[in-house]
Amino acid sequence: MKDALIVITTLPDRESARNLASGLVSARLAACVNMLGDCESIYRWNGVVESAAEVVLLIKTQAALYPAVERYILDNHPYQLPEVIAISPASGSPAYLQWILNETRARRDITP
Repeated sequence: MKDALIVITTLPDRESARNLASGLVSARLAACVNMLGDCESIYRWNGVVESAAEVVLLIKTQAALYPAVERYILDNHPYQLPEVIAISPASGSPAYLQWILNETRARRDITP
């Protein structure tokens, strides 16, 4: 289970979310990206409480690819400080978790 990873990020609209998700899957940095329905985020930014509509992405990848996934998000995200949080599943369907590993490239397979 420790090889699989779910990375969470939020984006301001469906178009930017779709572009980021497609790029991650096309680059084989993610096996699957779920683009959830719109949500409202309430947060403090520069000392002011703000709110914004956002789209949540759940990015399924492998732990060895986290640095590349984070770099891809930071390089392609419209926010100044994007949310990038990784969660290791405590358990899951062994076949599904293996599929995640099969559909993503090991770090040694990524060309710079």
